[in-house]
Amino acid sequence: MKTDMFSSLKVLHGAARSTALSMAVSLAVAAAIATPVSTFAATPAATAKTSKHTKATHKPAAADTAKVSDKSAKAVKGAAAKTVAAAEDDAPRASVKRKRVSFTSNGRHHAVMRRVAFEPRQPSVGQAFGLHETPDALMLRSSVAYVIDQNTGEPLFDKNSRAVVPIASITKLMTAMVVLDSKEQMTDQIEVTDEDRDYEKNTHSRLSVGSVLSREDMLHIALMASENRAAAALSRYYPGGRPAFLAAMNAKARQLGMTDTHFENSTGLTSQNVSSARDLVKMVNAAYQYPLIRKFSTDHSYEVYTGKRTLAYNSTNALVRNPTWDIGLQKTGFINEAGECLVMQATIHGRPMVLVLLDSSGKYSRFADATRLRTWLDNGGDQPRITSADASDPGT
Repeated sequence: MKTDMFSSLKVLHGAARSTALSMAVSLAVAAAIATPVSTFAATPAATAKTSKHTKATHKPAAADTAKVSDKSAKAVKGAAAKTVAAAEDDAPRASVKRKRVSFTSNGRHHAVMRRVAFEPRQPSVGQAFGLHETPDALMLRSSVAYVIDQNTGEPLFDKNSRAVVPIASITKLMTAMVVLDSKEQMTDQIEVTDEDRDYEKNTHSRLSVGSVLSREDMLHIALMASENRAAAALSRYYPGGRPAFLAAMNAKARQLGMTDTHFENSTGLTSQNVSSARDLVKMVNAAYQYPLIRKFSTDHSYEVYTGKRTLAYNSTNALVRNPTWDIGLQKTGFINEAGECLVMQATIHGRPMVLVLLDSSGKYSRFADATRLRTWLDNGGDQPRITSADASDPGT
């Protein structure tokens, strides 16, 4: 009888323990599902390790878990689509990180990218030196703004035009001039290799390694869509390679009298590519003399065939699609150190102008600043606006 009682207690104890374990597992799964995505931030190394571990160990749990996975897949898929749509911009914004996530749904294995924790953007060089504190009558969000009459060279608006700051992908105007000055065949085929990857900023590119385009197509998407690997490949195929290309860029800058300017690469994905607004006016004026630069930089969209697939690119400058603007040349730029940048040649109120806007805060603020300047000029402008912190200072 004692034996029977002991066996019954043992069975009851085992059942209780199994029930407790099942409840604990259920609570853990529910907590994981309910936890906000933003709490799963990780360093790149930790992310890679987690992704690898997930691929090896994650298995289907139950029908309910599969349903949740399906919903998660749709949400994550949407985030991935937005990532691809934003790939044509100058460079990815540092405020959002992504990691690869693996999961199983309906017996099928999936790997997708998902957003993780928000990370504040580092201050730009202009912010670090207090250039944003310089007041101006139009309340621009760009810390550097310079507008001149292209025919007379008369400055119409000046805000910190002597400040020497990073210029990001504005660099590609000089890249284009050096490529065209080389007189190399525009039909030559150029292949993207590992050497063209961005190992400094780790930016994304839709132009995968192994893609093959003509020199002309590479130049087209570098100017219009700010395609970084295209600009990198162009410099590598220059006679004498990248060192010779870099030397030619800096020699061209000296030839144009750009005394505040220095280049370290062909893409602008470095804070060491620096210039002043006054120097950039010289570069825009010089680039405007090249018909191909005018055409490619102001094109709305363009398709290229890489040898693997067809890619559709769009302009990084929304103003070129605005019929109220008459833009003859343009280039955008962005890295954290430079902020949002924009240079343009445009006809405003019947006068050809060159506009330079550097270190603007906010993704669309450079375009809003350009519109404010155009409205001011359309209204006749008051007097030339000189709002530099120190008009005689050579810059920071």
